[in-house]
Amino acid sequence: MIILGLVLTVGLLALLCWILFQLAVFALPFFAGLTVGLAVIHGCGGPLAGIVLGLVAGVLTLVAGQLVFTLVPFTLVRIAVAAVFVAPAVVAGYHAAHGLMAIGTSSEAWRAAVGVVGAMVVGATALTRLVLRVPPSGPSPLAAA
Repeated sequence: MIILGLVLTVGLLALLCWILFQLAVFALPFFAGLTVGLAVIHGCGGPLAGIVLGLVAGVLTLVAGQLVFTLVPFTLVRIAVAAVFVAPAVVAGYHAAHGLMAIGTSSEAWRAAVGVVGAMVVGATALTRLVLRVPPSGPSPLAAA
């Protein structure tokens, strides 16, 4: 029973890390949607309006960011958009790694160090996933054949 518990714990931690890496690019749209949804709920709208407007805001944020990153040929604009999308992913990566280390160790220095490494890894993953969505800007090598 103990071995089964350890295997399941390691498997669930691996699943949580995989989910974190898969959803790292969507941290900014999630934050935007959550902010708009909560503002509507706490304002004059109800829960249904908050959910709908939060979803719309999140989708619009994601689509606008991808369109700007894909269609604008200027490198500085792409770097700015990438920084805006990667920054929330870096914060999420830091807090996820810091929180997971809090389960296993009591040393704050090690938790902070692993949190920084986790932030860098998640930020690099988010940047890579964002860049890989962009089609190549030059002529296709298959077009010459």
